[in-house]
Amino acid sequence: MDLTTSQLYLLAGVTLLGLWATSARKSRSNPNRLPLPPGPKGYPVVGNLFEIPREKVWLLYDRWFQSYGDMVYYEVLGQSFLILGSLKRTNDLFEKRSSNYSSRIHKLPMLLDLMETGRSFAFMPYGATWRRHRKAFHEHFHPNIVSKYQPIQAEAAKTFLRRLLASPDDFMDHIRHYFAGSIMEICYGIAVLEHNDPHISIVKEAMEGIAEAGVPGAFWVDLLPVLKYVPGWFPGAGFKRKAARWRASISEMMERPYRRVKREWEAGNARPSILQSMISKLPDESDPKRADAEEMAKAVTGAASGGGSDTTIAVLQAFFLAMAMHPDVQRKAQAEIDAVVGQDRLPNFSDQAKLPYVNAIVKETLRWHPIFPRGVPHMSMEDDEYDGYFIPKGTLVIGNVWTLMHDPNAFVDPLKYEPERYLNLKNANERLDDTVRSPGAAAFGFGRRVCPGRYLADTSLYVAVSNVLAVYNIKPPTDDEGNEVKLREEVTNGVLSYIVPFKCVIEPRSSVALALIQGV
Repeated sequence: MDLTTSQLYLLAGVTLLGLWATSARKSRSNPNRLPLPPGPKGYPVVGNLFEIPREKVWLLYDRWFQSYGDMVYYEVLGQSFLILGSLKRTNDLFEKRSSNYSSRIHKLPMLLDLMETGRSFAFMPYGATWRRHRKAFHEHFHPNIVSKYQPIQAEAAKTFLRRLLASPDDFMDHIRHYFAGSIMEICYGIAVLEHNDPHISIVKEAMEGIAEAGVPGAFWVDLLPVLKYVPGWFPGAGFKRKAARWRASISEMMERPYRRVKREWEAGNARPSILQSMISKLPDESDPKRADAEEMAKAVTGAASGGGSDTTIAVLQAFFLAMAMHPDVQRKAQAEIDAVVGQDRLPNFSDQAKLPYVNAIVKETLRWHPIFPRGVPHMSMEDDEYDGYFIPKGTLVIGNVWTLMHDPNAFVDPLKYEPERYLNLKNANERLDDTVRSPGAAAFGFGRRVCPGRYLADTSLYVAVSNVLAVYNIKPPTDDEGNEVKLREEVTNGVLSYIVPFKCVIEPRSSVALALIQGV
């Protein structure tokens, strides 16, 4: 719907009136007159709007914790935020009070209205529909099931090694092909193309849009919802055109593979996959429950193929950077693999328990580069009182993952990349130390909203990391004079944070390693 200038002014006025009404409601719903949690003082109406940076807000939150404690409250245009900076706070609210803190924001016009992401249970409000979708997802990704996907992951890892040999400079693309290819086969039974696969391209664009639009306030339309009625051709309405493009990609991410697998199922030649299994159990066409069941099948597999690939992509990108920056870590891992596995084969899943240092590298990479550094917002469904403070209904409650993974009380020298922190060095075998805070405590989310695909991510990362270390050396590039270029960690902004593209040298460790790569 396109609006005239006068109508836009009218709606803007209504928006401001709504902000005033929201503020008044918060005052009335606090009968005990408890204080709000500590935080920076804001201005009337706009709150702390002008203090929130467009990039790396998690670093601002970390500084605020030093000033206000491990729980910080602020407001932006009537929307209240509560940022949590300790595992005690996240456990108290997301675990012990999960019935009130398991919903999602329902007022994010760019992501939810213009891009129509609400089909995925990752963005659904807490309730019966979310529980059905989550249960359906869990049936295919719980710990006792994911082991059956290991042959697919192992073959995808071998393809990954061959692609690195053929064009090492394109390693970022090969990382995406590895994870996206394996998840496409698991979810849909689809073998992706070696180059320019349309499914991978669609998922990439969809997830880039979600990562950018998933940050509350990333677009002005999130702060002034009236802007969603501005026509796409209007000056400054580029967000509408972006939303239309991303909406189309998100829809295709779910619909395109569904159409293909359904055709194959009806023809009797569908390959085994999660979607093939779900289609086989759909109600009859005449059943009124058919439409909902089809939608759930599309949404569940779409969530896995999108979120499941891009989260692990971000971690493996960070792994390559960390290895190029820390050759000593790389050499120690390679020595462990050589001692346990030898050099005549690749590490497999049966070796995992005997490779504690490799496992520590996976853990440290998840900690050092948290893929959701600012956390994914939960929303309080009702007014609450906690630790002497009032938390209004509709507050966005965020566990600041970057802080939890860089807590100096839990990690000595937290900015340093050091897998040894996860090992029990007093043990002669250097086993993993279970007393050290695992990145799983925060990296995959909290409470009822914890990522249900984390077990598949663990196995995908292990086989990729162990196989790459077994046969490749990863080094910094050199300049024109032959000097090594100093690399540093640079990350993208967004709810999902990637490593900024960088260059490195990827070479087979030896002639034996080269023969092994060529032979897989």
